[in-house]
Amino acid sequence: MPVLLLILAISVFGYLWLTRRGSSLTRTCLWRQDRRIGENHHRCSACGATCVTAPGKSPRHCLRPR
Repeated sequence: MPVLLLILAISVFGYLWLTRRGSSLTRTCLWRQDRRIGENHHRCSACGATCVTAPGKSPRHCLRPR
């Protein structure tokens, strides 16, 4: 029984780690679509970073200068 709980805990931790690894989006990122420039153009309201994404997608990573 303790072995099953250990396996369950490791698998839950692994799942959470894998899903978090794909995105660095934080609360400070405020991406807004800027249609004045183009359909797929996004601008961050917090820092002013801009990027172009694939149709129907939104940015997932923070582009703030470090």
